[in-house]
Amino acid sequence: MATTPTVRRLLLSNELKRLREQAGVDADKAAQHLGCRTTKISRIELAQSSIQAGDVKLLTELYGADADHAEVLLDLARGQNQRGRWTGYRALYPDWFRLFVDLERDAAVLKSVEVEVVPGLLQTENYIQALFENGHTGGTDEYLENSVMARKERQTIFTRREMPQLSFILSESCLRRAIGGPGVMREQLLHLVEVGRRRNVQIQVLPFNARTYAGQAAYRFTLLNIPASGVSTPLDFVYVESHDDARYLDAHDAVASYGALWDRLQAAALGPVESREFLAEVAEQVN
Repeated sequence: MATTPTVRRLLLSNELKRLREQAGVDADKAAQHLGCRTTKISRIELAQSSIQAGDVKLLTELYGADADHAEVLLDLARGQNQRGRWTGYRALYPDWFRLFVDLERDAAVLKSVEVEVVPGLLQTENYIQALFENGHTGGTDEYLENSVMARKERQTIFTRREMPQLSFILSESCLRRAIGGPGVMREQLLHLVEVGRRRNVQIQVLPFNARTYAGQAAYRFTLLNIPASGVSTPLDFVYVESHDDARYLDAHDAVASYGALWDRLQAAALGPVESREFLAEVAEQVN
């Protein structure tokens, strides 16, 4: 996607749609109230375009929102185009990944399934360097340094004042695939053991002999819950990444389907304590 909405715009569009439906107002009537086409209401509710604070005020009046609720939405409208700085080392993020970085930073709950490589949030600096050195031909020293800095910045989520709940299911493939030398892998595996001891982090390993359908273990995805302070409805997303693009799914059926898949994989995986023991054993086997 060439242009992605900010989290503020997503919260605003989500709440305006909910208020309209709750008030029993159809999109045509909302458009008439603003003196615009119905397609504009659709674009606003899909977060495809921004909305002026004055239009937000008119719509909240039409939908019967109370004064406090309307003020929250007006505040979202005023800052809907604000997002992280994408200059310096952060400019390395492709456009389609930048919304994920915003969502990840604001998430209250994050659940990630990884099938081949240790997730970025859990990677050590040496593991990150090995990944980029091997995966990007012609990368300069500056590029490698910026890549490490960008990923390490994302990892500050672990020390955020309001700590999110972070859960990871890692296929055994993540642990066995050699990235860098034995020393890099051993350090990475022991790092997973230590991170897994944090009270807001849960790491589970899905071993090769897990009793689950192989097809269910083939998908990598992330579930995110974004709280909506002062607004009634939080955001629930599924992030699915491909080689050069990503999908952000927020439809209820899609979120529910991936949530059910998460539950099945979690049930098949080793428990958190058993997973730490498994990780330590694999670390001892690295040579």
